[in-house]
Amino acid sequence: MTDLFADVNGIKICYDIHGEGEPVFLLHGYSDRKEHWRAQVGELSKHFKVIRMDNRSAGKSDRPDGELSMEIFASDVVSLMDFLEIDNAHIIGHSMGGMIAQNFVILYPERVNKVVLINTFAGVKPPGEATDDYEEIQKASAIANQKAMEADPFNAFINGAKSSYSRDFWKMMRADPKKKFHGIWSVEDLIDEKVNYGPTPEDLFKQAHAIAQHNTYEKLHEIENDVLIIAAEKDKSCPVSVNKKIHELIPNSEFIVIKKAAHQSILEKAPEINKIIIDFLKI
Repeated sequence: MTDLFADVNGIKICYDIHGEGEPVFLLHGYSDRKEHWRAQVGELSKHFKVIRMDNRSAGKSDRPDGELSMEIFASDVVSLMDFLEIDNAHIIGHSMGGMIAQNFVILYPERVNKVVLINTFAGVKPPGEATDDYEEIQKASAIANQKAMEADPFNAFINGAKSSYSRDFWKMMRADPKKKFHGIWSVEDLIDEKVNYGPTPEDLFKQAHAIAQHNTYEKLHEIENDVLIIAAEKDKSCPVSVNKKIHELIPNSEFIVIKKAAHQSILEKAPEINKIIIDFLKI
């Protein structure tokens, strides 16, 4: 896979392209990078031109000074589309990537075909409620996780993963770090990504601030595009209820719950989710 770079908005954005056809942009979540879509890119690229990108302050993209916001992330996406001479595309976002996708379709509706939101939310809290506690919790967690990864990468990762995967799947991950789930990825692959390419605490502070400020509750009704919301039954980070709320607020939306999966359902239930996405986009 070849890393490519685009000069947009005064910074370099790292991206890659797979396949041919209608363009599909994959937007990754908090603490992740474009490779986190490793279980989707192969199948989706059989049907579409798939563009994965590292958000600013993630992966191999630049880390400029200043605060981050979902609007800034969305501006980077549309600028990359301009750079690639893509008029419009399907937009898929997981977790924080789903927040970027919400803002993107609200700000640039004419640049979007269909939207897929996976395990995300419209805001940490309803409009008007303070979100400072969220940022402080995330900052403390980022520092603690970095120290743990430096001391013992496997145990730090597997302990952190306990809340992001269903219990039975997590047990398989812990038992065999070399196992290639769905023939695509292993725990060792994910640990290597975190150790060698993972975000710094400062990256995470800035991303957490953007998440804390994100709030689309009062704008989701403006979205006229077809939207698919995918939730995971066991997701503790973005529970089914908050994903269902997005569905209730977006007029032309569908809602699906993936059974026996948690926040990282795109890895845990990759074949099921890939089929759902392909079927929705090709209708």
